[in-house]
Amino acid sequence: MTDMFSDPRRDTTGAFLVAALYHFVSFPRFESLREPLFALCEENGVKGTLLLAHEGINGTIAGTDAAIGTVLAFLRSQPEFAGLEHKESRASKMPFVRMKVKLKKEIVTMGVEDIDPTRVVGTYVAPQDWNALISDPDTIVIDTRNDYETAIGVFKGAVDPKTKTFREFPEWVRQNGGLHNKPKIAMYCTGGIRCEKATAFMKQEGFDEVYHLKGGILKYLEEVPPEESLWEGACFVFDERVSVEHGLKEGNHKLCHACRTPITAEELTSPLYEAGVSCSHCYHERSEEDRERYRERQRQIALARKRGHEHIGG
Repeated sequence: MTDMFSDPRRDTTGAFLVAALYHFVSFPRFESLREPLFALCEENGVKGTLLLAHEGINGTIAGTDAAIGTVLAFLRSQPEFAGLEHKESRASKMPFVRMKVKLKKEIVTMGVEDIDPTRVVGTYVAPQDWNALISDPDTIVIDTRNDYETAIGVFKGAVDPKTKTFREFPEWVRQNGGLHNKPKIAMYCTGGIRCEKATAFMKQEGFDEVYHLKGGILKYLEEVPPEESLWEGACFVFDERVSVEHGLKEGNHKLCHACRTPITAEELTSPLYEAGVSCSHCYHERSEEDRERYRERQRQIALARKRGHEHIGG
């Protein structure tokens, strides 16, 4: 792991440390870890979401440097997670409202049986080698994220499947025979976890040369200087920062809390935007009854904050 305090490109100013992590491993005792893990996070003021399943762990948490260190040390003390890697970034304020540890069927939901990245997976490509791969005319570059994520940033020349959920990705692959027209498939996602499953799926579907960006977009933005970058835009993240840019600096996007779509500063000026109620992406897809319900939620959030509490919908 890069020493975040020695790299001048990194944003080290945020008060909170954010750790994104995942690890595929056979983990039949996953249910037994939920309570002690949740209790440790609560005790140390750590917030975020961690998913546990038979196939491992996935999630993002935030807290003080010491608190995150304590939780990561606990996880790595479990024999199954001794090799757990994580990616670090900073946040100026706590990017999560509460702590959740959930038991799931999959740590990233694709919905295809017998996909096991611990058995068959694509070839990792380091961020420093990624540009050469995706610039190769023999390579098809595929973004495995969903449409609301790709809307604010992609790698130059990447194919965007425009999926609403990761469950749609296998069918998209099967419907696109043209993916066989070039020998190499290069895939990427936010932190690497979706690509682990996606490349395993592609290998199962008969694709031979399948590659994925190690550490995902986050690692690329951390390690590749802007002047060398083939990344265009910002990277959507699943917390209150909404997006990050090169050096993992917090981006300028906000989140529409009605439809969960990232919106730009320009879209905030739209007459269709009302905080917590609507934006230009969802205004025409909601009824006035819906918007009034969202306005009432906003009023409750404002009242809770006046009393010094965090409203569950905030």
